[in-house]
Amino acid sequence: MTQDLLPITRIPRTGLPPYAVVVGDPARAAAVAALLDGAREVSYHREYRTFTGSWRGLPVTVASHGVGGPGAILLFQELADAGVRTILRFGTAGAMRPGIGDGDLVIAEAAVRDDGVTQQILPPEYPAVATPEAVLALQRAAREQDAPHHRGIVWTRAVFQPGLIPLDGYDGAGLAAIEMELSALFVAGGLRGLTTGGVLVIDGANADELVDEEATGGYNPHREAVAAGVERGSVVSLEALRLLAAEDAR
Repeated sequence: MTQDLLPITRIPRTGLPPYAVVVGDPARAAAVAALLDGAREVSYHREYRTFTGSWRGLPVTVASHGVGGPGAILLFQELADAGVRTILRFGTAGAMRPGIGDGDLVIAEAAVRDDGVTQQILPPEYPAVATPEAVLALQRAAREQDAPHHRGIVWTRAVFQPGLIPLDGYDGAGLAAIEMELSALFVAGGLRGLTTGGVLVIDGANADELVDEEATGGYNPHREAVAAGVERGSVVSLEALRLLAAEDAR
């Protein structure tokens, strides 16, 4: 019945596992769900595609949120409405720090709130931070999978293609990567008391350089190194959920 579904994502109001991995691409949601036992699709509306299944005995939710913070935060809010209490974002990003290579993972400790939506919810002084336990669980899972990984602050930026405003506002700030949705997750999680974290696969250099075809040959995230990183990151994000659930059960 329609009253049993939430209005934007069309996910069930009840019955979802409380541990979730979220991704941007609906096809990636299906790929992550394919790693689960007993996976089934429970909803597919607009960019929001949702699956449930079991990872090493833990019931989990896998859902997609599309591109950009304004749409993604709607999924995060409705997952919380449906009873999900832990959300890990698994996505892609551009490296912003030397020594971070294609296919490496970046585990986000916090995010710059340049997402285009949270500024309309809370003052800019409100922090966008990951839950420490989620950071540690992702780091442990990455180590156990022998996945090259780094920790740091990421820049969540609403625009992907470069405009007239140069991408140099955080030069020298030591940011690890740039992406488009994590600060929205961290702010939503802070407001709702959720456990939140993020792990990102590097698919190139920073956003402005990615689209500089003369310098780089153009942005191409569909390379073998990136695909291998996505495979590792899928397992890392699911395994981190299991570690967090085990800690919650103590």
